Amino acid sequence: MQSLVDQIVYVSDMFGTAVFAFSGVLVAGRLRMDAFGVLVLAAVTAIGGGTIRDMILGATPVFWVRDTLYIWVILVTALLGMWLAGLPKRLPWYVLPVADAFGLALFTVIGAQKALHFGASGLIAVLMGTMTGVAGGMIRDVLAREIPMVLQKEIYATACILGGIVYTVALECEVERVLAMFVSMGVVFGLRVAAIYWHLSLPTFSLQRG
Repeated sequence: MQSLVDQIVYVSDMFGTAVFAFSGVLVAGRLRMDAFGVLVLAAVTAIGGGTIRDMILGATPVFWVRDTLYIWVILVTALLGMWLAGLPKRLPWYVLPVADAFGLALFTVIGAQKALHFGASGLIAVLMGTMTGVAGGMIRDVLAREIPMVLQKEIYATACILGGIVYTVALECEVERVLAMFVSMGVVFGLRVAAIYWHLSLPTFSLQRG
């Protein structure tokens, strides 16, 4: 049973990698980058957060060096994304945000799991889960000379933090790991989809008066 769950998580991780890479392709296309620029943005979005996480935890070589399938998924996604961008028919607007929410939920749990596996505290596990989910997109936005979405009013990183807390607390309460994983993913996914559907956002901070 555990082996089957691990296989499902691995396949889902590849799906999340492809989704995050595709979001990088879209940003590169909007900025009219060349093929190398498309590949760079796709890669940093997909594996940037996990790379920083592994380097902080000392999990070297980092995950995509040990398993090069991640690189191939990014490469294929970048090529396929550039081809799809040229088609006249577009995907429904909600497909990518919902898929992104799933990838965000999975990356959050994977990041927290890895931190706990390396003996980190619950607090660090929450931070590593959040970093895994959002850091790649932050790097993408910085390279695109934009204010990262997670630093604005979007409910994105907040969903990761809450999901990471749910996961670590559930494990502390001796909830079975698979159940804790799915509950945590449900929290992240549900919050993100709700924010997209109802246009929920956090209050902004401003020093401007009047």
